Amino acid sequence: MNKTFLLTFIIILFGFIRIDAQTPDNTNPKDPFFAPKSQQEQASKVQHIHSDESGVKPDQYEGNLVFSGNVKFEHQGSVLTADKVVLYQKENFLKAIGNVVLLNADGTKITAEEMEYDGNTERGIARKNVVLTDPKQTIKTETLYYDRVPNTAYFNTGGTISDGQNIMYTKSATYYVNTKDIDFIGHSTIDAKDYTIESDNIKTNQTTQISQFLAATTIRSKENPRNYVYTELGDYNAKTGISHLKKNSRIHYNDKILTGDNLEYNRNTGFGKGTGNVTLNDPKENRYIKGGYGEIYEKKDSAMITDKAYAVKIFEKDSLYIAADRFLSFQKPDSTKQKKSYLRAYRKVRIFKTNMQARADSLSYNETDGILHLMKKPILWSGAKQITGDEVMVYMNTTTQDIDSVKVIGNAFAISKADSLNMKDEFNQIKSKWMGIYFEKGQIKKAVAVENAQSIAYADDQDEKTKEINRIGVAVSVCGEIIADFIEKRVETVTCRVGAQSDIYPMSFMSKEKRFFPDFNWNTKDRPQKWKDIFEDTPNYPETVYESDNSLYEKAEAERLKLEEKNKPKTPVREKR
Repeated sequence: MNKTFLLTFIIILFGFIRIDAQTPDNTNPKDPFFAPKSQQEQASKVQHIHSDESGVKPDQYEGNLVFSGNVKFEHQGSVLTADKVVLYQKENFLKAIGNVVLLNADGTKITAEEMEYDGNTERGIARKNVVLTDPKQTIKTETLYYDRVPNTAYFNTGGTISDGQNIMYTKSATYYVNTKDIDFIGHSTIDAKDYTIESDNIKTNQTTQISQFLAATTIRSKENPRNYVYTELGDYNAKTGISHLKKNSRIHYNDKILTGDNLEYNRNTGFGKGTGNVTLNDPKENRYIKGGYGEIYEKKDSAMITDKAYAVKIFEKDSLYIAADRFLSFQKPDSTKQKKSYLRAYRKVRIFKTNMQARADSLSYNETDGILHLMKKPILWSGAKQITGDEVMVYMNTTTQDIDSVKVIGNAFAISKADSLNMKDEFNQIKSKWMGIYFEKGQIKKAVAVENAQSIAYADDQDEKTKEINRIGVAVSVCGEIIADFIEKRVETVTCRVGAQSDIYPMSFMSKEKRFFPDFNWNTKDRPQKWKDIFEDTPNYPETVYESDNSLYEKAEAERLKLEEKNKPKTPVREKR
């Protein structure tokens, strides 16, 4: 027998005898992580495979056996290598020091400066510059707790996880090696090529690349950091780029915000949709749209809201409320390449503003320039005025928020109370093919009717001394162009041009029927009186009843008939034969 081999064997044997003799309990103060499992089966022993040197020093490592130089141990298919290993033989426990590598049968590899491993519980703790690698990712941290039975790795000292494309930063995380799930605990960040995810609780699977969000989470675009999604419950599929957002969720895009009970967003296409209490907020336009369902198209900078939808545009002194079956909101540059905001509404459009109310089938609103275009049977009310036509365009002052002018295209018909302070059925009326109505400080200043223009206007005169208004009669005009000037809500002058035919008739010559155009329709039942009326197809208010005074005409007509009868030639009486 080789003398050197025999001497080494005696030293090792003597070392084991001395350990048993000097430290019969062979105890080791271990981390609580190594606490025995309940009903633990008899564990196999860690096996020493190789080392350059081994021995016992009573003054080191509590007198336990120390292996050094290319040390290799094996346990349940896992192989550990290190510069030095201290073996607590009775406890089936070891400490590895220097260039530690633990290679598991499933391909998982852990490297560290130090490691403790318990063969009974099959748990290990790696410390200092710890790196865990497997085919899916690399974990780097300072302290890693590894449990072979459920095959999990855990750290709470801060670390990074990289899958070759994304880098994840977190304080604490648990990695489930078999399923490739990672549970991030506390605030964490995922840094991808085109976006970042920040969350207070993420669970992600490295195989499916699906992340679940269980707390406040933000997914933010790197190209445009102002574009991001926020949720407190949801998931994200990195393969498809689709997020499902289920609690307190928001999609921020192009300075707009979409919220709803349930949201979905595709980061690749920029398409998003929401259901349940959907709101599209546009802070730059001071406008939001609400409904039961909505869609956004980030790359086209457009959105659609429907299902009991309504929009509110907030002004400094007032708000504009619009309801419709469906809204489209979008931005696009005009001919000067200035980007402008547009709002379109379809079917059953109802509008309420303190100084303006309207109804139409559809609407187009240039919010930037303040141009409101009403189409298909529009009707517009402002104060004691009503305007109808094939199309009505309202031009609003974007600074004062008042109406600057109204353009009516096709079958224009403007009606205004001759005196808004009484309940008499006296209305000024202008009809034409085209009409322009101009306002000043919220009141009509002038109306211009062009092509087949007709008007019925009450003519008044003011006593210079008493300032009393006296009714002269009714002016009836038919001409190519009519210009009506208003002073203090009253028609002051009516100018008839181009083929003029204009006459003023005293009240005694104008019957009630002749004071109205045949298609006169003063609509009070459909006019919204408060903003919540926009939610009704029609508020269906009782028709306003006006006082009708036809007494002057009836009296004059009776006198005319009497005079006519009186002036009839008498028929001579024939003599009887």
